[in-house]
Amino acid sequence: MGMNYLHRVLCRSALWERTSVKKIVPWALAGLDLGDSALEIGPGYGADVRALRARAATLTGVEIDPELAAGLRSRHGERLRVVQGDGAAMPLPENEFSSVVCFTMLHHVSSPSRQDELFAEALRVLRPGGVFAGSDGLDQLPFRLMHVGDTCVPVPPETITERLARIGFTDIEVDKRLSSFRFRARRPGS
Repeated sequence: MGMNYLHRVLCRSALWERTSVKKIVPWALAGLDLGDSALEIGPGYGADVRALRARAATLTGVEIDPELAAGLRSRHGERLRVVQGDGAAMPLPENEFSSVVCFTMLHHVSSPSRQDELFAEALRVLRPGGVFAGSDGLDQLPFRLMHVGDTCVPVPPETITERLARIGFTDIEVDKRLSSFRFRARRPGS
């Protein structure tokens, strides 16, 4: 899941972390309770860790890139349990988390079928009644230009409801704004 040089510089910047903490995470998670145990798929450089720790007692991150996983361990220590692995095949037990989240990373998953595998894994590791939520960018020219040379497979927001429902999620909501969309879904059960 490659990212070009400029994209990597942006994603590890203080500016991106501030944007994520003050805008992206609050908008994507507005009104949601993450419960006691949250999982972030694809934390990358860790821009969301501070905002997520304020919402959940424990936080785990599954990161596919070994170097980024090592950096997360070094930077966040006890605040984040880091598991190096693929979000589409997580080395985690079923029913472990009260919430699963992902932010601005779904487009880096190599194909719609791999994205669906990631959605299925999110369902598998969620407890009954748990929430899956996140956000991603809309397929627009500025978004595409930022991703030249990257793995870039945008998720059309008009397809995500059907895709999540097919996997088994319920109570699905999708909300678009100018350059991004958020989604929320529940694993059935109490």
